[in-house]
Amino acid sequence: METKGIVTGIVSNLVSVRVDGPVAENEICYISSQGVDMMAEVIKVGGSTASVQVFESTRGVRNGDSVRFVGHMLEVTLGPGLLSSVYDGLQNDLTTMESVFLKRGEYTDPLNREKLWDFTPLAKVGDKVVAADWLGEVKEGWLPHKIMVPFSFKGEFTVKSVKEAGSYNVDTVIAVLTNADGEDVPVTMTQKWPVKVAVKGYREKPRPDRIMETGVRVIDTLNPIAEGGTGFIPGPFGCGKTVLQHAIAKQGDADVIVMAACGERANEVVEIFTEFPELIDPHTGRHLMERTTIICNTSNMPVAAREASVYTAMTICEYYRAMGLKCLLLADSTSRWAQALREMSNRMEELPGADAFPVDLSAIISNFYSRAGMVVLNNGQRGAVTFIGTVSPAGGNLKEPVTESTKKAARCFYALEQGRADQKRYPAVGPLESYSKYLEYPEIIEYLNKTVEPGWVDKVMLAKNIIRRGKEAAEQINILGDDGVPMSYHVSFWKSELVDFIILQQDGFDPVDSLCPMERQRYMLDLVLDICAKDMDFDDFEKCREFFKNLINELRQMNYSEFKSEQFNAYREKVNQLTA
Repeated sequence: METKGIVTGIVSNLVSVRVDGPVAENEICYISSQGVDMMAEVIKVGGSTASVQVFESTRGVRNGDSVRFVGHMLEVTLGPGLLSSVYDGLQNDLTTMESVFLKRGEYTDPLNREKLWDFTPLAKVGDKVVAADWLGEVKEGWLPHKIMVPFSFKGEFTVKSVKEAGSYNVDTVIAVLTNADGEDVPVTMTQKWPVKVAVKGYREKPRPDRIMETGVRVIDTLNPIAEGGTGFIPGPFGCGKTVLQHAIAKQGDADVIVMAACGERANEVVEIFTEFPELIDPHTGRHLMERTTIICNTSNMPVAAREASVYTAMTICEYYRAMGLKCLLLADSTSRWAQALREMSNRMEELPGADAFPVDLSAIISNFYSRAGMVVLNNGQRGAVTFIGTVSPAGGNLKEPVTESTKKAARCFYALEQGRADQKRYPAVGPLESYSKYLEYPEIIEYLNKTVEPGWVDKVMLAKNIIRRGKEAAEQINILGDDGVPMSYHVSFWKSELVDFIILQQDGFDPVDSLCPMERQRYMLDLVLDICAKDMDFDDFEKCREFFKNLINELRQMNYSEFKSEQFNAYREKVNQLTA
């Protein structure tokens, strides 16, 4: 029997409902007001009263309006056609809107029901299958999109029939499965899954054992992120968080990219809409949008919709991970998500935590980050979801609750510095404050030493040491003056500047330097460390400064030339002559 209710109170998009039957937390309901049905989610149940948050404006809602509960959580529709799409947090297809904004109570279909897909069967009649096993595949762009046994199925099934190769729409029954009770269950190309429940379409979830290349030297060389790993980018406004995420999206070694714009300003979202369709994937030469899905909720949308966007994006990533694909989820910004949680917590008059955020903020963030990871599927193949979020701390304060809570959950910390951004040292990632805990994993150390070069991690630590000694020397020089410190301090400072200008800084607009493969990163770091290992003696600091400035200019020319071992070997001889 369907549960119904009556509106008894309204505070912004928080609505109190008196119910006449059982309701569950996170259950979806529809409020009928002035001829419009508005979607809402139950966030608290107390006796015969349920508190629900509405996903859109509640203007015009009145006491006495009727409410209908549907008996399931907020769900996402999964199937062919997700890539190249732009959705909001409720998976409304924003490309099919008739105007700039969706009307209240208006919800669009996320998939094209008429489009035909070329289906190829992978399962045979008589096969035993379980949830997430592959029944067939279609080509979505150039990626193989697996048609799977729905994740909601329990127990073992037998394939009774499967469609032969041909062109079908997503609603076509492509297979019939028989369960243990002998009942036949039809399966189409689509399925639904609640966004706040992790998809369990895998056999095991081991520790990451390889890195995901991003083409950004300050990440790949100094603080690499694992394939299936987690990281976040905190920093003040205007330091380049969004630009760095876009660079990672364009160059990252992933099959599928999902961008979640959670509470972003409208101008930044428009930039995503206009730029992404024009970007060319450097790995395939095709348009980047062909393997990208964008989930967008701007800052002027209700808090409930902002909160839903990150969960919708993660569920789509988990769906493609179950196909054996490498997925990269980029969320910008998780601070706006946390602010949405704070607004709802305050309206419900819950006991506040630090800075009025929910007391369980740390647990919410940790649970979400734990959904990323590398998995082994039922058939032995691997899939991965790598998650990188941004945090926008007020005033650049990295001690605020969202940053501190995210630090506990994420394994990589890429702190953007206002000083580096002001000096135009991009990416403005601070080399000493940032870290990657994956460099402590034996599996990652073994992988790097095997695939890049033996002793690679030790060289990375040596480069960080040079930067640290240079920073200490710079502080002494600033306090005591150029003539008040030994010449070795000037040499240490300029060696750290050499590492900074050649390794850390990168031109995102240069056609070659914007994407730096690991082979080229290895050669560049080896060359810089060879120079820093040389004993250098100067008569005065002016000669030291002039020498290193000229050397940096010479090496920066190398950064923008096409990688060829012969060119670099010839250049090494030139550098050896300069530093002799």
